[in-house]
Amino acid sequence: MHPYVEHINPYLGRLLQEIGMNKRYKKGEGCYLYDDQGNQILDFIAAYGALPFGFNHPTIWEAINEIQASLEPSFTQPSFLEAAGALAKRLIEIAPANMQYVTYTNSGAEAVEAAIKLVRSRKKKLGILATSNSFHGKTLGALSATGNTGYQKDFGAPVTGFKHIPFGDINALRMEFETNGENYAAFIVEPIQGEGGIVLPPKGYLKAVREVCDEFGALLIFDEVQTGLGRTGTMFACFDEGVEPDVMVLAKALGGGIVPIGAVLCTEDVYTEEFGNKHSSTFAGNSIGCRVGLKVIEMLTRNDCELIKEVKKKGELLKNGLLKIQAKYPDIIKEVRGRGLMIGIDLGSDRELYPDSLLGVMAEQEILTPLFSSYLLNTENLRVAPTLNGASVIRIEPPLIISYEQIETALSRIERAVRMLAHRNTAALIGHLVNYKDPDDEDPKPLVRKEIAKPSDDPNEGRFAFLVHPLDLKNYTEFDKSLQVLTDEQLEDISSRWNDMVEPFVVSSTTIVSKTGQSAYGEFIVVPRTADQLVEMSSEQAQSEIIAAVELARSRGAKIVGLGAYTSVVTMGGRSLTGKVDVPITTGNSYTVVSCVESLILGAQKLGMDLNKVTAAVVGAGGAIGKASAVLLSESVSELILIGNPERPEKSEYRMLKVAAEILKYLSDLNKKGVTFSPGAIGHYVGKLIDLPTQDDSLTAWIELVKDLRDKKDFPIKITVDLNKWLPKADLVLAATSNTKAMLTSSNLKWGALVCDVSRPANVADEVLDNRKDVLVIDGGVIETPNKADLGWDFGFDKGLAYACMSETMMLGLEQRYENTSIGADLNLDYLNEMRELAQKHGFILAGFRSFNRPIDDLVWQQVISERQSACGA
Repeated sequence: MHPYVEHINPYLGRLLQEIGMNKRYKKGEGCYLYDDQGNQILDFIAAYGALPFGFNHPTIWEAINEIQASLEPSFTQPSFLEAAGALAKRLIEIAPANMQYVTYTNSGAEAVEAAIKLVRSRKKKLGILATSNSFHGKTLGALSATGNTGYQKDFGAPVTGFKHIPFGDINALRMEFETNGENYAAFIVEPIQGEGGIVLPPKGYLKAVREVCDEFGALLIFDEVQTGLGRTGTMFACFDEGVEPDVMVLAKALGGGIVPIGAVLCTEDVYTEEFGNKHSSTFAGNSIGCRVGLKVIEMLTRNDCELIKEVKKKGELLKNGLLKIQAKYPDIIKEVRGRGLMIGIDLGSDRELYPDSLLGVMAEQEILTPLFSSYLLNTENLRVAPTLNGASVIRIEPPLIISYEQIETALSRIERAVRMLAHRNTAALIGHLVNYKDPDDEDPKPLVRKEIAKPSDDPNEGRFAFLVHPLDLKNYTEFDKSLQVLTDEQLEDISSRWNDMVEPFVVSSTTIVSKTGQSAYGEFIVVPRTADQLVEMSSEQAQSEIIAAVELARSRGAKIVGLGAYTSVVTMGGRSLTGKVDVPITTGNSYTVVSCVESLILGAQKLGMDLNKVTAAVVGAGGAIGKASAVLLSESVSELILIGNPERPEKSEYRMLKVAAEILKYLSDLNKKGVTFSPGAIGHYVGKLIDLPTQDDSLTAWIELVKDLRDKKDFPIKITVDLNKWLPKADLVLAATSNTKAMLTSSNLKWGALVCDVSRPANVADEVLDNRKDVLVIDGGVIETPNKADLGWDFGFDKGLAYACMSETMMLGLEQRYENTSIGADLNLDYLNEMRELAQKHGFILAGFRSFNRPIDDLVWQQVISERQSACGA
């Protein structure tokens, strides 16, 4: 583990590793960096503007070496500071004409803090008005001025006195001052928003701001930490409109790329005795920083500011080149904006630009730009970075000394990367993370926008959502076909990186129309974790991620949320979520049971089985689906094998006893109600028993009955946690476990068995399909929706098909029945029958028979029947 991760910032360190930006740089010279592998990387970040002359410029080092040679002291407060005074004089000479005093700091954030103190001291007011989407630093006062709640909420910011208005909106400024102007000491604004996404205000905005501030008696602070000292093609960005602030803050470039230094410039009127006597900083105004600052100004102003004039020309070349790339790929680049060598490429956050692709999710969640930056870094040896607030924007901010040739080189590399994005090929973008190199032998794909279901304005339309997650690595390639070129190892690597970065997201949407005419709009929301990952993480973390997905569903209008696959398992059938989410939930397990048992019985009849003579096994009989299925199957079969979890044998054994007890109690009740069972059926056996407990007796009494009967030869219910002990005797098998592994194999299935696998991931091994032609495996719980609705994603099915658990959620949405249902391990048998009736009412039916996600044709049925008949004849 690198010391950065171990001892500095483990969270950022891991993120840098995940996105492939964990380079180790060994050398920096001019506009180039060199990593520990010897790669030469063209730097187009320039430390966000702090490297005006690139890395290790010799002239800057000369200034530092001169200090060493002369033995000039560094920290001599309080005294007349020679270097600090000289730098202040030069700063005032190049600054807006009204500036008079300079206060030194050690960073841009500290400069903003000092500016806030200064204006509050002058105006005797606490109020600071700032703009949304702004960035002024991460210390508490600067953070309070920053217009991004994402950075503020964990740190008690904004503190009292701060408010934000839209950037570039002069009317908003006027209205706020008209309403609350007496509260404000100053308005702080960036001439160009840097971290906000390289956002330029409308022409004339700064001039109008100056006029409004003067009208209402508020001071004006320009934050030129990033824009100042030549970055935009003028010495200061405010020169473009000829506007003079009352206070101006500088940093970044002032340190020449070597030392940290910041400065606050202000007018004579703003500076107060209280501030002068009570504000100080130990390291501020030190000799090394100030001598470097003097050398920076000398280099910028040399030959009548020749370098800054070149910045303007180079900026025009760079921006025009980027605009040409945008013209070629208008779907990929939304906008190119900026001034001088401070330019942003906005890739947008429109997911529809990348249909059926993880790229769309990346764009929507604003992680496309970090990965695009990683691609440029690792594949094209070009270093760029996203902006912090405007996370769809790539920052193009090279050193001011960048050459025309280097600009052309960068443009060609950026164009290749944009062309790669136009392929809409996720594997190409992230392949470098897993040592996959895309051959780049395809043409960019034209954008074909998908038609997406949207909610209607009809108040009678139901609203639901359903949580899904990738069951295994194969699901990634099903959703994003470009990933099919990756090996399983590469997919595993991508999955582990991807799942840590991505929040829950909407994968698709649909509108279900019942045969009654009722409709319900629903969205499918992905929890970006595989089944194995959900099982392996702590229950607290799993629950937290699922709650986040449920909250996303609620915030988007869902009135009931279904828990699919392992989102149900790791929340104990939804029980751990009750009281923690503000929307009703369902597991959909009730209709899953109904459909699976129906499939199994119909399949048995199609194969010619006599149900009164067959043995059925339920694998996972202790779970909600397994338990209820066992109870329903007990009505028809002659023998029932309940197989529990071998990893917790004692607990599972007791659960199996409870299931057997509930079966006896249920069948006893049916016998008393006059239900007739065929000879050989378990129900017929129970009907002949005497001295049974009553329905009013506790379940404990029925458990004791099971204990008395279980060792008798004719007792038709077997209880075990040993999968291989009784399973080979089962004619019918229902697999309903929460185990992520394939447990049912060629070696433990009876000849001619019919297996219904409702587990996701499947419990039946793929090899059974090839090695056991006598065994028929049917996929449990696959339903045809009433209007054969397009779910927006195939979920491994043909159009119009859905899982039964999804279908239950849909039915509850159609009924607008917004209450917790099918929660926990104990499913209500009356509710199961109610779901069967709702399915008939709305038109949900079994989707025929499917095996390993494919429809079963008549040849397969005939083959299994023939194999069974051959076995019987033998």
